[in-house]
Amino acid sequence: MSMDQRDEPARASGRPVDPRLLRYARTSRVFFVVIAAIGLGQTVVVVAFAWLLTRAIVGAVDGMPAAELSGVLAALGGVVAARAGLLWLREALSARAAARVRSELRTALTTAVGRLGPGWLATRNSAQLAVTAGRGLDALDAYFGRYLPQLVLTAIATPVLIAVIWWSDWVSGLTVLLTMPLIPLFMVLIGLATRAVQRAQWQTLRQLAARFADTVRGLSTLTVFGRQHRAATSIERVTETYRVETMRVLRVSFLSGFALEFLASISVAIVAVSIGFRLIDGSLGLAVGLFVLLLAPEAYLPLRQVGVQFHAAAEGVAATDDVFDVLDAARARPADASDRAAADVSPATQDAAPGGTVRATDLRVRRGDLLLEPVTFTAEPGTVTLLAGPSGSGKSSVFAALRGVADFEGELSVDGAPPRPASTWLAWAGQEPGLIAGTVAENVTLGSPADTVSSEHGRRLLRRAQKLAGAGDIDPGLELGVRGSGLSGGQAQRIAVARALYRHLSGAASVIALDEPSAALDAETEAELWQSLRRLADDGATVLLISHRASAGVIADAMVTVRAAQEVTA
Repeated sequence: MSMDQRDEPARASGRPVDPRLLRYARTSRVFFVVIAAIGLGQTVVVVAFAWLLTRAIVGAVDGMPAAELSGVLAALGGVVAARAGLLWLREALSARAAARVRSELRTALTTAVGRLGPGWLATRNSAQLAVTAGRGLDALDAYFGRYLPQLVLTAIATPVLIAVIWWSDWVSGLTVLLTMPLIPLFMVLIGLATRAVQRAQWQTLRQLAARFADTVRGLSTLTVFGRQHRAATSIERVTETYRVETMRVLRVSFLSGFALEFLASISVAIVAVSIGFRLIDGSLGLAVGLFVLLLAPEAYLPLRQVGVQFHAAAEGVAATDDVFDVLDAARARPADASDRAAADVSPATQDAAPGGTVRATDLRVRRGDLLLEPVTFTAEPGTVTLLAGPSGSGKSSVFAALRGVADFEGELSVDGAPPRPASTWLAWAGQEPGLIAGTVAENVTLGSPADTVSSEHGRRLLRRAQKLAGAGDIDPGLELGVRGSGLSGGQAQRIAVARALYRHLSGAASVIALDEPSAALDAETEAELWQSLRRLADDGATVLLISHRASAGVIADAMVTVRAAQEVTA
């Protein structure tokens, strides 16, 4: 990636509206058009309100007939109602647009993370990403509901109102034109300070979320080593930093609000004094003077409100910067073979598992700055292929390449063709069980059609998969908590294996890939699992296995040795 590409997010974030918003959220394009139309209507209403109010006041002073005055007042009431209606319509559309853009960006963020893969995700903190996708995107309500509509209104209303004032009284128009730049100047200066402190607050919040998630995840280990109090102190320290950053944001917000109001008040006062002197010497009529005086605050109001609403939207802006960085990274990533294969899968063939012959020729998986040693093997239906080698040599990375989540060099094929998405042919269980909240049955049948799961055939497959995995004694209706809490380590691993076996038994996958499936099992349960895998292979399954247990070699038809990785040389 070039330096210009890396600097693009930074440059974009300094603009009033990040152009990447239009690229990644299509709803925002329609939103700007509609809001611009509403803003134009609001501007017309403001001018009409000032003109009708001027006519009513001047008419009352000059003795306007009651019938004519009543007509003016009725029109004035209609304009007030129209102004309220346009404001309500803007708020309603902004809220709806914010909800749709949040949904689009969350979907795009999830897709981008999936495309970037586990290798990229391993370098990020999942808690920080969760905060960005959750609270961060929720802050778009203020961004879309207040800041962007006000920004569009300012771009439309300010020049129109200045033109109307100039047309009515060029002296007042010139005064407004000369004093108006002071407000944007101070807005830019204050905005830079606001962005800096808001960004610091946002980063502290992400750090707090990450620290808390890491502490909860490792609390048992921390307790064993007597470091739980130190972890609590660390969280308390970050929390205090977040409090300080929040108070700093509030101080800047109040100061900027005061500065903008003060500048606008002084500017309006200058216009008012000028009009007053000219009314006294008779060089300006009452109608024109009053009309201009009513419009002058309205000319400054949009700019003032942009500055005020910028603070409310700053957290959403900071969050979208992080989201756009992830989307840009995914967009810059070239499509690999798995991406192209995924695009070629039609709905009619997506659930059809191929025969199951997996062939790797000089397969070299890239893992960060390491390029693994080449691996060559052929796994055919009816066989068990064991991947062996020292810890860290890259056996799991080979499985990652099979799943389409790791970059690699060399050749990899399934039934003689580039592998399609893993969901169409691979039943996989990794070292982490990866269980979710729900029943045991829901975990075992994850990803299977609901009608298949609820049928008698589906229930029989569920029982058989659990039995083959050594989990027949676990109640399928048992409710599990977050990350599968409620089971022991060995039970969770057996349920993960049962999930892979269920996928194969249901016909959705012809290849079974298990990564250290017996690491948490006792010798007896392990022997039962090996026998089950051998029977599945004899029935036609292609079984790929990673295990450090010597007993795994007993059922293997072929053993592939994976050598330790070497650093990539320039």
